Amino acid sequence: MDIKVRNKNYLGINSLGRIGKLVLWHQLSKKTFDGVVINLGRKVGKNIEDLIQTIENDTTYGPLGKFLYGINRTGSIVKVIDKEKFIFEIDGMPVKILTQERNPKNIPWKNEDVRVVIDCTGQYVDPTTQFDDPKGSLRGHLVGGAQKVILSAPFKIKDKSAKMPDDASMMVYGINHLEYNPEKHHILSAASCTTTGLSHIIKPLLDDRETSKILTTSMSTVHASTNTQSVLDSVPKDGASDLRKTRSVLNNIILSTTGAAKALESILPQIQEIGFMADSVRIPTNTVSLLILNITFSSGLDEKGNPIINRKYLNDIYIKAAAGSQKDMLVFSERQNVSSDLMGFKASVVIEGHETHTRTGFIKIPASMLESYGMKDSKTIQLPVTHAKIFGWYDNEYGSYVNTLSALADYVNQKF
Repeated sequence: MDIKVRNKNYLGINSLGRIGKLVLWHQLSKKTFDGVVINLGRKVGKNIEDLIQTIENDTTYGPLGKFLYGINRTGSIVKVIDKEKFIFEIDGMPVKILTQERNPKNIPWKNEDVRVVIDCTGQYVDPTTQFDDPKGSLRGHLVGGAQKVILSAPFKIKDKSAKMPDDASMMVYGINHLEYNPEKHHILSAASCTTTGLSHIIKPLLDDRETSKILTTSMSTVHASTNTQSVLDSVPKDGASDLRKTRSVLNNIILSTTGAAKALESILPQIQEIGFMADSVRIPTNTVSLLILNITFSSGLDEKGNPIINRKYLNDIYIKAAAGSQKDMLVFSERQNVSSDLMGFKASVVIEGHETHTRTGFIKIPASMLESYGMKDSKTIQLPVTHAKIFGWYDNEYGSYVNTLSALADYVNQKF
């Protein structure tokens, strides 16, 4: 970046979509890097003012100045340094826009003093793809001079027979980020917004002796709309198998799929031993989504014969986690929230404790069945099983995902 002394440490962002733009906003609020270099790979609008207007305004979160400083802040906080080279300062932080290269291997990150790049394109998700692939790859950023690459999406390996490369790992800050090894890991995935919220809602249960005895679980996310959906009904692409993706996001509740359960297995390997189903219901709101976790435990009984796992027991687990290892990432709330209350709220997940519910039943195993397994002189036994329903809010754009993603980027940067 031409406006600085060399050997500065700049954050690289590839793409300025929803996540890329909000990563920039987060960096402007935290300023943990010396500046930001954003690669667009193309021109935007007629001039630099058009690009600045795009950056400074947001339909969901409002004007950037008010976002950073409150409702009384008015006017631009941008100072143009070089119109031709797309260099400016936002709130005193240097920002440079690159418009020439789209293939990651051709982006001159080293020349711009960028060590950490967050790729927000959603195009390069396979960590096994080599740097010289003509369509581009995550590894191309390393050729361009970056030392660490963080993908703002889950990894998706196209070749099902291929294994995860040794230098790649999927991590969620606050869950497994301490596994990061700067000598080994060069390509990371920050998973997805739903996986981030889900991992934070599941981890306290796995850490508790009673609730770690999970028999089966399922998750539904009531999810805000995204740019992958059609604004109005459109014609499906050739070979499309899900016609609902082409229906209007403005006018429909749309059943969809999510890879959150599969990605969760990479974040919390214990989940591989548990039956886990996940689905998504898309709704016409702009952000903030809701996790609905249905989970069944092999429940113990206390000395009075009452189930140990109940509503209070579960809420106490989350209260403890919110004050302990997941402080500021998991928040326990006893309020009766609606989605807009959580817009921009900085937490990976907010437990809606008011709606935690449990019910315990008993599975009867008759003596005849036990005897068929060679258990002589057996009596009918009853096994207690507790089913629970737990709700967790997450701002799938800024509040939950971008904050957690940025925390991971900061952690990686600190380990150089």
